[in-house]
Amino acid sequence: MEEALTVAVRRTGASGGGIYLVDETRQLLGLKVACGLPGDIAVSWRQVPVTASVPVCDAFREDRVVWVGSQEEMALSYPQTAAALPYRFTLAAAPLAGRSRCWGALFLIWPAGHSGRASPRERGNFAALGRRVARVLDEAGRAFVPPDEPHMISLDGASETFSLSAHAPADLMERLPEGFVALDLEGRITFLTSRAASLLGRRVSHLLGTRPWQSLPWMDQVLVEDHYRTAVMSREPVGFTVLRPPDTWLDIDLHPDSSGISVRIKPRGSRPGEEPGTVVPAAAASPAASVGRLYQLVHLAAALTDVVGVQDVVDLIAVQILPAFGADGMVLSAADAGRLKIVGHHGYDPRTIERLDGLPVNTRLTPVGQALISGNPLFFADPDELARDYPAAPRISDKQAWAFLPLISDARPVGCCILTYARPHAFTADDRAVLTSLGGLVAQALDRARLYDAKHALAHTLQRALLPRGLPTVRGLEVAARYLPAGHGMDVGGDFYDLIRLDHATAAAVIGDVQGHNIAAAALMGQVRTAVHATAGARPDEVLARTNRVLADLEPDLLVSCLYAHIDLARRQVSLASAGHVPPLLHRPGQPPRVLEIEPGPLLGIGVELPYPITTVEMTPGTTLALYTDGLVEVPGTDLDRMTSGLAQLLADGSRPERLVDKLIHHSWPQGIPTDDIAVLLLKADES
Repeated sequence: MEEALTVAVRRTGASGGGIYLVDETRQLLGLKVACGLPGDIAVSWRQVPVTASVPVCDAFREDRVVWVGSQEEMALSYPQTAAALPYRFTLAAAPLAGRSRCWGALFLIWPAGHSGRASPRERGNFAALGRRVARVLDEAGRAFVPPDEPHMISLDGASETFSLSAHAPADLMERLPEGFVALDLEGRITFLTSRAASLLGRRVSHLLGTRPWQSLPWMDQVLVEDHYRTAVMSREPVGFTVLRPPDTWLDIDLHPDSSGISVRIKPRGSRPGEEPGTVVPAAAASPAASVGRLYQLVHLAAALTDVVGVQDVVDLIAVQILPAFGADGMVLSAADAGRLKIVGHHGYDPRTIERLDGLPVNTRLTPVGQALISGNPLFFADPDELARDYPAAPRISDKQAWAFLPLISDARPVGCCILTYARPHAFTADDRAVLTSLGGLVAQALDRARLYDAKHALAHTLQRALLPRGLPTVRGLEVAARYLPAGHGMDVGGDFYDLIRLDHATAAAVIGDVQGHNIAAAALMGQVRTAVHATAGARPDEVLARTNRVLADLEPDLLVSCLYAHIDLARRQVSLASAGHVPPLLHRPGQPPRVLEIEPGPLLGIGVELPYPITTVEMTPGTTLALYTDGLVEVPGTDLDRMTSGLAQLLADGSRPERLVDKLIHHSWPQGIPTDDIAVLLLKADES
C-alpha cells in the first residue's frame, strides 16, 4: 500500500497524499498511510465518519472523484476542512473501488502553484489510480492487516548533485555570512550551519533534532509555527521577521519542497532599504497554545457543529477528541432530573459504567458534582492527587489521570465529559486552556443533540405509524418493498408507498414523495395515503384528481409527487397516472427492459384542475414493474439518464423481487448512505 501511494504521488506530481480505509462497521474511514504531511495534521484527521462532509468521505460514499481546486472552493464546498486547513493547495480524492467492495479513498494534494482545474482526462486518470490501489488491496485480501495508527512515509525529493568532496556543500554554506537550517516535514532541525546557530543564540548540539518553536522560547509563538505549516501545505516560499530578545531582529525565509524546508536566516538591516516581511513580535511570558492545537480546536469545533444526535457526539469524542489529546477513555453524561445519565463511554468496562450511571448531580463520590456546581473544569494528574479530595474515586477504575469538563450551556448544567488516561498525565497550561474551550463546544453540541433526538424520535414514530407495516397478499402478484431513510444530517422525510388489494384479481399500487424532510412532511404523507385509500379502485386519473383537491383544501404549503397504478391481473394490464413523479421501470420477458414513459400531470397540492393522462401497458406473466422515488436515481456526480437506464437493465436478471429490490438500491448507493430518502415498490406478475 505504501508503494502504491508513493507511485501515485510521483506519477501525478503531487506534494503528498494518503490512503483511508473503511473499518469493519463501515462507519469510519481511518488514515492508514500518508506522505508529505506534518504528523500533527495526519493525527488530527486519523479517523473520520463516512457521513462527514469532507472530500474523502464524499468520494467513498458517492463513488466518484472529488476535486477541490483552490482554498476558496474548499471554503465553499467543505467549510469544516477549510477552517482546519487554511492553506493554499489543491486536493483530489478518489474511491478505492475493488472487485467486490469499496476499500476506502485515496487523496492527493498539490502545491499552491498547481492548476486548480482538472480536465476530464485528469479526473479519469486519477480515478484509475484509485482502482489501481484497490487492486493491490484486492490481491492482498485477508492477508492485509492495516496499521492502527497512520504510517508516515517520506518522499525523497532531493535533486542529484555532484561534488568532489562530500563536505563541499556544508563548507560552501559555512563560508556565507547568512545562516542556513534544514527542517524535515515534521519541523525538526536536521542540519544547521554554525552561523545559523550563532544567530539563533544556541549551540548546534542544542538545536539538532528539535523544533525551533520548542527549543527557542522566543520562537514559541503561534505565528512562527503557522508560517512553517503554511510552507509545508502550500509548498510556497514564506518570509517573516522575528525578534530575538532583547533587540535582535532576524529575517527568516522558508523554501519548501517534498523532502523538507530550507531556511535562510539573516539579521535585519543586513540589506539596507529592504522591506521587512511579516513581523512576529517577541513571545509573551506565558506561551500560547501551539498553532497545531489551535487549528485542532477549530477543526473539532467545526466537527461538533455538524453532529446531529447524541450518538454522533459520543462517536466524535471517541474518534477525534481522545486521540487529539492522548486520552484513552471517556465518559459522557447528561443531566436529567437531578441525576447524571451516562449517554456514551469509551475505554470502560460495563460494570464500572453501571456503577457510575445515575449518580446525583451533586455527588461527592467523584469530582463530577464539584465541576458542575462550580462550572470550572478539574484536572488530576495522578491517582494520589485525586485521592486527596475524593478517596474512593481512584478505586472505581484503573485510570491514572482525569480531566472533568463541566458542560454548561446557556448557564444550565447540561452534563459532564470525563477524559481519562491509562498513565499519569501532567496537564499543561496549553492542555487546560484548549480542554476548557472544548468543554463549552461539547456542551452546546450535546444540548442540540438531545433536542434533535427527541424531535427525531417523535417524527420516526409518526412515520412508522403511517407507513404500511406489511403488504397484502395478491394472488398472481409477487411484491417487494423497501424504505431507506437518508444518510447523516437529514431529518425524517415524506417518501411513501402502498399496495391496496381491491378484489381477487385487481390491486392498486401507489408511491409518492412529499416535499421536505420534517414532521410536517411525514404528517402530509399520511394524509395523502388516506386520500388515495378513500378513492382507490376508481380510474387512476380520478384518484389523483380527487387527492389533489383534498390537499388543495388543506393548504399544506408542501407539494407531493405521486404515481398511481391500477393492476388488473384478469386482463393482464396495468393503468398508470403520474402527478409529476419519476417514471417507473418495466421489463417483459423477451423484451429489453426500459423506462416507461408516462405523460405527467401536475403535482398534488397545487389546486390546479388539469388532467392526469392515463398510460396502459400489458402485464403479461413474468412482467416486472418498479416504482420508486427520486432518491434512488438522483446520485451526486452521476448522469440521471445513465443511472435510470442502468437500473432498468437489472430488471432482466431474473431475480425474485425480494432480492431484486436490494440490488436496485445497492446499484445506486453501494455504500448504503443515500443523500435522500428512497422508497421502492416492485411488482411482478406470476409466470404461471
